[in-house]
Order: sequence, then C-alpha cells, then structure tokens
Amino acid sequence: MRRFDVSTDSTCDLKKDYVTERNIWFAPLTFTMEKNGRLEEGLDDFSCEEEYVAFYEKVANGYFPRTSKLNYEAHIRHFTKMAEAGVKDVVHFTISSGLANTITITRQAAEDVKAKYPDFNVYAVDPLTATAGQGALVILAADCRDKGMTAKETYEYIMGQRQYLQHCIIPNDLFYLQKGGRVSVVSAAFGTMLNIKPMLTFDEEGKLVVVQKCKGMKKAFAKVLECMDKAPMSALNYVVVVHTNNLKGAEELAKMIEDKTGIKPFVTSMGPVIGAHVGPGSVSCGWFSSETRTDLIKTFKV
Repeated sequence: MRRFDVSTDSTCDLKKDYVTERNIWFAPLTFTMEKNGRLEEGLDDFSCEEEYVAFYEKVANGYFPRTSKLNYEAHIRHFTKMAEAGVKDVVHFTISSGLANTITITRQAAEDVKAKYPDFNVYAVDPLTATAGQGALVILAADCRDKGMTAKETYEYIMGQRQYLQHCIIPNDLFYLQKGGRVSVVSAAFGTMLNIKPMLTFDEEGKLVVVQKCKGMKKAFAKVLECMDKAPMSALNYVVVVHTNNLKGAEELAKMIEDKTGIKPFVTSMGPVIGAHVGPGSVSCGWFSSETRTDLIKTFKV
C-alpha cells in the first residue's frame, strides 16, 4: 500500500516516461533559446534522446539558453492539483538552495495550499544537489514509498543521505562556466586554449565549487576514479553518469567505473535547465558514498 506520494520539479533530470512509470508527480520548468534576437520557448519534459541531442546541437550552433525557475503561482497550481486528486502526504524535491531559492517558494506555496486543504502535507526536500544527483534522491524516495515507508520516515532518511551523495562534474567548455560567473573571462580563455577541464562538485551547502583542474577529459576521468577511491560507494551501490550530448564520453567513463567497482552505472542525459549552465560535451558522475562531502573535499588541492 502506498502511504505517500513523491513529487519533483524537472531539475532532477529524470525522463518524462520514467516519472510516469514510477508514479512520480512532475513539475516541468521552462527555458528559452535565443539567437540573433529570435526566441524559442521550450518545456523541460523531454522523453527521448533525440530531444536532448537537438537542444545541445542548437546550443553548440550559437543559440543561448535562458532558464527560469518554478515561481510561486506554478507551485500553487502543482500542489493544488495534487490536493484535489486526494493526495495527503507528499515528499517533494526541488533544486539545491545553493543554486536557487526555490525551496523557500516551495515551502510557502505548500503552506498556502494546506490552508485550503488541511489534510495536505508537503515534506519539501532541499537536495543540496541538482540534475542526476537530485534524480538519485527522487528514485530513492520512490523506492522507500514502494517499500511501505511513511512520508516522514522517507523524508528523514533522504535528508540523512544528502551529504553522502558525491559529484564529479566535468564541463567540456569553460565558456559556459564563465557566462555563469564560475570562472573569469581570462581564466576561460586560457583554460580553453590549454584544454583545461575543471572538475566541480557540490559542497555541504549545496553550492558548486571547483575542486580540480585537469588537462583533457581523459585525465579528468582518471580523477573521478581517484575520487571513488577516496569516497567509496556505499551499500546502495548506486552510481550515475550524466552527459550533455557526449554519449561516447559518458559510456567511456561508465566502463571505467564498472571495471573498477563491478557496478554498472546508469547513463543518462542532463536536461536543458541545468545543462544550459554546463554546456555541450560535458560528462559528470554521481554516487552514494560511505564518506561525507566534507571528507572528500578536504582531499582536493586545486
């Protein structure tokens, strides 16, 4: 018997078909593509790989993506739909508070919907991550639901797992990090010329920080394996590789991880909302570890 529902916005980067299959409530964000003054609107609810490829090909060909978060009204509509469908308890996920203040909007909207529907209770999770890391926590919550756990039990369990979810994020092009203010214009120019691949991770506050600088993607992949030595996978045995139209690179990293750990990673595409800030060609990895983020970050020397 299902004792609660799971809900997420699209920054989890789980495909539309998957969330439907797992009975997860889904709130897609919007994005805009701009080139030479021409605007195209899009909805972050991709179902097939071709849609991801088309998005990143446009970005590579000069389209500049702009993304928007779910605002208060969108949250009200989402939660009201659930309440009217008879949902009582829900564990809801949104993007890390280290990247946006969406969690504050989420909690306010949940309180306001509860005022009209007193039996409706939202356990809002700040995942301290985004993209496939957020998706991993959503999947974990759905597994807890299917095992018969309560919303409160699941919420507390998920909150405890957040600091053990590690990330190695490897953009291919420093230009997109420069546009997002992560690196300077000068650093982006020299780094690109020297084929420098920065490695980012989420810290304990859910903020993105640069922890390594590698010359080329091959050396960056080797650093990922070093990170897994420092922070080995937990008993959950879950690892995901996510890419932005770089399936070849993602499969290469996944094979290296499987050869090393015996665990076959889940390979998927990063959606447009987060991918817009990383750029085409990136490969990233996330896994549940037996060490905390703080423990892993301490081992880095940039």
